[in-house]
Amino acid sequence: MTPNTNTDTLPTASAIEASLRDSLAPSQLEVIDESADHMGHAGSNGLGHGTHFRVRIGSAAFAGMSRVAKHRLVYDALKKFTDAGLHALAIEIQS
Repeated sequence: MTPNTNTDTLPTASAIEASLRDSLAPSQLEVIDESADHMGHAGSNGLGHGTHFRVRIGSAAFAGMSRVAKHRLVYDALKKFTDAGLHALAIEIQS
């Protein structure tokens, strides 16, 4: 399957941040592109950006949810990016 190359879904830190802000209204949010650290590894696109991200997020939307459910919300909010080539996502839920 070829990744979607629509510019609205290209995995960038700013696009991921905007999607999470729209979907989860976070009280805390940091999105870090760690792709350059994974050059030559599985899922790398060879460009040094757009494949591996770390998200640190806190949101009232997570109240009462299990860790798995919180992560699922984040993954659901970013599905268009995984479909477009986002390979790895490290999620750190903030309280």
